[in-house]
Amino acid sequence: MSADVPPATTASRATDRPGDPSPFALGLLLRRAHWHAAAVMTEALRPLGIELRHFAVLIVLVNQGPTVQRDLAAATGSDKAGIMRVVDDLERKGLAVRKAVPGDRRARAVEITPQGLELFDAAHAAAESPAERLIAELGPGEPELLTDLLTRFTHPGGGEA
Repeated sequence: MSADVPPATTASRATDRPGDPSPFALGLLLRRAHWHAAAVMTEALRPLGIELRHFAVLIVLVNQGPTVQRDLAAATGSDKAGIMRVVDDLERKGLAVRKAVPGDRRARAVEITPQGLELFDAAHAAAESPAERLIAELGPGEPELLTDLLTRFTHPGGGEA
């Protein structure tokens, strides 16, 4: 029994090399760009004792205020177990606390602490130099253009995250 496979074409196979014309090229390049940026930012956060997964939750807490774990998971692309581990870590470090949600005995909202806000600000300061290195190969105006393009790509129609 054979699967319905389209006939072979002479089109290039998907790669993440510059100039790849395949329909997968953009996604592969975005993945590689993410890996590169994540590695650089991970190193910037390491001296502060947190990882990108922790910082992602702190970003949500700063932007949205106290947030239930279910919504944190959705906002960070995590699963329930993963977000619980991250929040446990943040609580152990004194960067966030869980608080009861009025009207819902089972739900807990996660809230950033003053220490968490201090670390959030310190992380931004620590990331400045590595962020500059990330864009060092770009020409004048290109960092802003890249940011604009990625913003429009990830938020079609100008919608909020």
